[in-house]
Amino acid sequence: MGCAGREMRVNCIMDRDLFYHMEESIMVTKQMSIGEVLRLDKGTAPIFMNYGMHCLGCPHATAESLEQAAMVHGCDVDALVKALNEYLDGKGN
Repeated sequence: MGCAGREMRVNCIMDRDLFYHMEESIMVTKQMSIGEVLRLDKGTAPIFMNYGMHCLGCPHATAESLEQAAMVHGCDVDALVKALNEYLDGKGN
């Protein structure tokens, strides 16, 4: 499905920029949302599950930062970010 309307064109441009950055080295940060990380690689879902974050599709997954989500779920955000980055590095991203 193509882009339609000004808002959709902006989203498509942003998606192309995201794809471009995927060709480079990607680093997950505490400021990213669960949704942003999942868009980078859906294979990260089991990592979130291992850290007690089972509601990957809920509205908070796109609104909260990883740091906020980790605080709510009582997990170590630094360990989560490290695990996500290790996974992505292992895939050659």
